[in-house]
Amino acid sequence: MSKLNDKDFRIRLGVTHGDINGIGYEIIIKTFTDSRFLEMCTPILYGSSKIVSYHRKTLNINDFSFNQIRNAEQVNHKRPNIININNDEVKIDLGKSTEIAGELSVLSLDMATDDLKKGLIDVLVTAPINKKNIQSDKFKFPGHTEYLANKFNAKDYLMIMVSDSIRIGVVTGHVPIKDVSSLITPELILSKLRVMNKSLIRDFAIQKPRIAVLGLNPHAGDTGVIGNEEINIIEPAIKRAMDENILAFGPFPADGFFGSKDITKFDGILAMYHDQGLVPFKLMSFKEGVNFTAGLPFVRTSPAHGTAYDIAGKDMASCDSFRHAIYLACDIYKNRIMHDEATANPLKISSSGERDS
Repeated sequence: MSKLNDKDFRIRLGVTHGDINGIGYEIIIKTFTDSRFLEMCTPILYGSSKIVSYHRKTLNINDFSFNQIRNAEQVNHKRPNIININNDEVKIDLGKSTEIAGELSVLSLDMATDDLKKGLIDVLVTAPINKKNIQSDKFKFPGHTEYLANKFNAKDYLMIMVSDSIRIGVVTGHVPIKDVSSLITPELILSKLRVMNKSLIRDFAIQKPRIAVLGLNPHAGDTGVIGNEEINIIEPAIKRAMDENILAFGPFPADGFFGSKDITKFDGILAMYHDQGLVPFKLMSFKEGVNFTAGLPFVRTSPAHGTAYDIAGKDMASCDSFRHAIYLACDIYKNRIMHDEATANPLKISSSGERDS
């Protein structure tokens, strides 16, 4: 019997607290004041009860608390749980980037991913970090995506921005724009198409996904007038993908593509660089958008926004994106179980030897 059919089964949802001076704790606390989440998952926050108390007082939230546990094995499925990653007093400077905030961001990530490896949590939702103050000898990555890929030795991975209406992946992620052209190769594009195609099938339960591939240059190069990357790099990658039965189409001019109805014809979109994909995505789906890392051996999502220092502690932060990150993480986790079970047993055979319908 699938564990999804067990009425007592709860997905163990690991949450990293992100930057303590941003809106991370605000959106986490606001989200889990809704007890209905406990019907879907069991939250485990890798953070600090003292920092929770500080943010609760700042937000004037008095009727909520986390159940304190020493490790994930002690989880209480009837309460949101917290594992204290640090018992020391910590200076909180709302709206400011500080060294201690970066150190605690890394510590939360390390502890949560260690528990993922041990199988003590099922999925991971990461609150926003500051990509500057988190840099250290322990963390030399441009963001969560690259850190997690390194931690789990994932060579082929893809950042996909997800909402109800659109899914956009990017070939090159957190890299300077001046380096984009030199990094894009047919092999890299093909690798990202493979990851996206597999993810759309396994994670999003789409049997024959259609993927739109964007060009790099304005007007997709205008047949070589404004650049040759489309002709020499992107088109060959698309052809190779089609040869592998990946339904990839393009390259499409990015401006015209997002301004037309073509966007509704595809299950996924592959952009060449960060802002080419994320600017239109956030214009369309900023409030409920989710960052999902495909290609990892576990499910990881994050809200599509950053630390929002400018509104930290002002009770102005919306937790919609964080909530959607939880919904998506749980949905993908369930989809993976159902896909893997169906793949392992494509046809169930009854005891009489007849095929079950």
